[in-house]
Amino acid sequence: MLKGSIVAIVTPFDSRGEILFDKLKELIEWHIKKGTDGILVCGTTGESATLTHPEHKKIIEFAVKALNKRLPLVAGCGSNSTHEALDLAEFAKKSGADYSLIITPYYNKPTQEGLYRHFKTIADKVNIPIIIYNVPSRTGSNILPETVARLYNDCSNILGVKEASGSLDQVTSLMTMVDKDFLLFSGADEINLPILSVGGVGAISVAANVMPSETHQLIASFLQGDLKKARELQLYLYNIIKALFIETNPIPVKTALGLMKMIEPNMRLPLCPISEGNLAKLKSVLKEYKLL
Repeated sequence: MLKGSIVAIVTPFDSRGEILFDKLKELIEWHIKKGTDGILVCGTTGESATLTHPEHKKIIEFAVKALNKRLPLVAGCGSNSTHEALDLAEFAKKSGADYSLIITPYYNKPTQEGLYRHFKTIADKVNIPIIIYNVPSRTGSNILPETVARLYNDCSNILGVKEASGSLDQVTSLMTMVDKDFLLFSGADEINLPILSVGGVGAISVAANVMPSETHQLIASFLQGDLKKARELQLYLYNIIKALFIETNPIPVKTALGLMKMIEPNMRLPLCPISEGNLAKLKSVLKEYKLL
């Protein structure tokens, strides 16, 4: 069962915007050493929106080989086109990815019935374990608890959801509609512990890019019954989590990794370098956590 700290890993680029696969391999190896429990490629933090489909597939294929089953690989396979999302999910399955993370279609603003049909079409046609990804602030589309529960009940390979709505009420409501095998992942690091408290099994995390050991320890502590330790770590990580969202993700986290000499902090337009004021704030927080 997928659980624990799943890093939503960045995609390293050179100054021309070309993918640096050697750096991606280094990051994967670093996460294995630091105790990360799984890797998500081609998610929001991986700048999937500006990857071409051939690039997207190449990253999935590369990560499968680089991990070599040492950790579970979650492949981001979302699109605002059901046909395109299906194509990516089929490729992920063929390549050997362990799970597929599929975001709610963005821009189209489908109805709840449209969302149901989107995910059910993919689940019916591709036999890969699927995690639904709900992040309304970025997609303009909020998949409601009733729709998630309906999909979970109707599709044996839809296993759970990455919830980044920020609404604990919505998350709690969902958990009253599903059984104990449902996989709930936090998609909002600042409320990882509250989401775990209502039945979460882990987080698909941005903060794990820079604090992998601590993010792993937070979740592992909770799952092992050590609420005191989990609470201490959630509060300890709070300031850096907030700093990593001082501008649009992944601008701050890529900047932080650049300052930590892990990657060059290059992004593809329309994302651009962090502002000078926010750079100073980010540096200050990284120094507090002894990452600089």
